[in-house]
Amino acid sequence: MESAPPRLTAIIPTFNWSTVLPHSIGSVLGQSFADFELLVVGDGCTDDSQAVVESIGDPRVRWINLPSNSGHQSGPNNEGIRQARGEFIAYLGHDDLWLPHHLSSAVAALDSGADVAFGVTAIIGPDGSRTESSFTRSSYRPGMWLPPSCVAHRLRVTRSVGGWRHHRELTVDPEVDLWRRAFEGGHTFRFVPRLTAIKFPAGMRRNSYRTRPHHEQAAWLERIRREKDLEPTLLASMLTTSREPRMIQTESYGTMARNFLQDSVGMFRSRVWRKLRQLSLPRGGAAVEWRRQFKGLDRNP
Repeated sequence: MESAPPRLTAIIPTFNWSTVLPHSIGSVLGQSFADFELLVVGDGCTDDSQAVVESIGDPRVRWINLPSNSGHQSGPNNEGIRQARGEFIAYLGHDDLWLPHHLSSAVAALDSGADVAFGVTAIIGPDGSRTESSFTRSSYRPGMWLPPSCVAHRLRVTRSVGGWRHHRELTVDPEVDLWRRAFEGGHTFRFVPRLTAIKFPAGMRRNSYRTRPHHEQAAWLERIRREKDLEPTLLASMLTTSREPRMIQTESYGTMARNFLQDSVGMFRSRVWRKLRQLSLPRGGAAVEWRRQFKGLDRNP
């Protein structure tokens, strides 16, 4: 007899980096909200990722592997969505971590009527060189970058607007495109006023897919498990070390930097955008390809 479907499906897209998987999976299994299934979806993995995932031994965790490499998390995410049994979808990068309240906070927002929920993500520089927030405002605007690891949505959202598009079809990153289509499709976004995820951008770590380190994830997962006040500690660090004024709100510790120098932030972002256009930096699919090479991945065929 098949078990009742879980309320939420968590998806970890991965490609040939098995050493980080016990840590990202560990942060999922440490969630206070437990009614989930976890689909770890390989993008045509050829390493020992399957053995690592299956050694976890938790019936909520399932390994899936695509027959060939798609070159971006869009492919594994779409397969995870296709096989999802939950009414909610949450994403976690294979080298990212969730704080224990991530899913409970997101589900509470979705249960209150939202279609898409997103929280604050701590962006960690190489070996802790810098800690920043993932965004500057608490209300979603089309074109805004939200790290997938901080987002959860109703399954019906992607059933309505379509799934993840391949980066070669786009002039923006696939996640930017998906969130924008969801917003323009009339789906309600809600900010979760908590720090819930920690991101270690591979695009800031040259050749990370060749060396496949996992020491940062191991150390931070230990901190998550040991430090009960890690959330306010990180929020304080982001406020004191950020190069740009940030607006961060926390449910447990009061409003921090709400509407903090918003005019200055707007002027700063305008100057940065003008400079980026002047430099003609790669965008969309071209940017994804550039980041692949920086991270040590081969070019897509």
